Amino acid sequence: MHQHFSTVEWAYHTNIYEVNIRQYTEEGTLNAFAAHLPRLRDMGLETLWMMPLQPIGKLNRKGTLGSYYSISDYTALNPEYGTLDDFKNLVEQAHALGMKVIIDWVANHTAWDHVWTQSHPDFFSKDEDGNFRPPYPDWADVIHLDYHNHDLWQAMTEAMAFWVKNFDIDGFRCDMAHLVRLEFWGHARAELDKLKKLFWLAETEDPHYHEVFDASYTWEFLHAMEAFWRKEASIEDLYAVLQRYKSNFPENALRLFFTSNHDENSHSGSEYERMGEAAMAFAVLCATWDGIPLVYSGQELPNKKRLRFFEKDTVEWKEKSELHDFYKTLLQLHTKHPALRAADGETIPGRLQTARADKIFAYHRKKGEREVLVLLNLSPYPIECTIPDERMSGFYKNVFTGEEIRINGDTKISLRPWDWLVGSK
Repeated sequence: MHQHFSTVEWAYHTNIYEVNIRQYTEEGTLNAFAAHLPRLRDMGLETLWMMPLQPIGKLNRKGTLGSYYSISDYTALNPEYGTLDDFKNLVEQAHALGMKVIIDWVANHTAWDHVWTQSHPDFFSKDEDGNFRPPYPDWADVIHLDYHNHDLWQAMTEAMAFWVKNFDIDGFRCDMAHLVRLEFWGHARAELDKLKKLFWLAETEDPHYHEVFDASYTWEFLHAMEAFWRKEASIEDLYAVLQRYKSNFPENALRLFFTSNHDENSHSGSEYERMGEAAMAFAVLCATWDGIPLVYSGQELPNKKRLRFFEKDTVEWKEKSELHDFYKTLLQLHTKHPALRAADGETIPGRLQTARADKIFAYHRKKGEREVLVLLNLSPYPIECTIPDERMSGFYKNVFTGEEIRINGDTKISLRPWDWLVGSK
């Protein structure tokens, strides 16, 4: 596969908000969610990722409502969420506000009662007795598709095209992308490119998938942040993962950084369960390192509960989200500051040495004369530090407080426990 796909320009400064329609409102509908669009746009959100919108299988479903990722028809809308027209209206409203919309695509498996089990049983893997089978024994509510069958490639690509042609979506977040043959994804992207230039996000950490995909996940870094909070990893360990990414992934690879998402929240707990008091500092890191920041439904509250996966469990919105302005500051900085452009050879983060390198993680990013400086106090102690690095001098504006800070080798910077400083030049 030697096809070269080019990334849409808007992706380099975008951020992504994962929308869990079922749990977002009491109603759990697209129309009820649409009322939140102006608030999300004000928060600086650029791209909405809609978790799977299709109907959920009834056969062998888990829990009362089933898994979003157990799909019974690729070209229909889950009636619990509303109608296809409701989705069309939602995309139009998001576009009118300047936002992009991408949808979740589950290509590896379907529900046991997917329409293809009747019309195209040859699209599925079978066990030795000729019966449909799950991809893994504990994924008992879904059955595995067989990509050795090239007719499946065509049918799957046509199903994806349905959402591009009829709803003008802007891209796909592809669930467990590495479980599906890379050649299929290349075929699908080449075909869909003829309709519209889309953004392609793969849930994978396999660098090879960047032959087709624009962006991929950073699970290893998420687990390193969690290990850090459990005192099982150091700042050097965190940095080592980031350096591995730099050497193992192509230069133009966009990476998605996050402290939570639907899997993590439901199965392992909110970021406060997994990262404790470091959660906010790590959110700053995810928004200012080289990549695309992801925010999950309710993180702006902050939501500290695990949302149940197979049952109704609404996010408990308040009049004002406590972290609205925190995320707004970070997301707008990421979108507007040239030094935070992702996958750009000029803006690669440079680590800064401080006298407290065991507790302070410091780095900067530059584009021409523009610069962003980040200091994270990853410790429970108040710390006063200097940056004895001759690259760092001049006036920076604290993006959270608006105050000017003059920095040279002797400037003492005070940080409270688990605090951060983000300076813009």
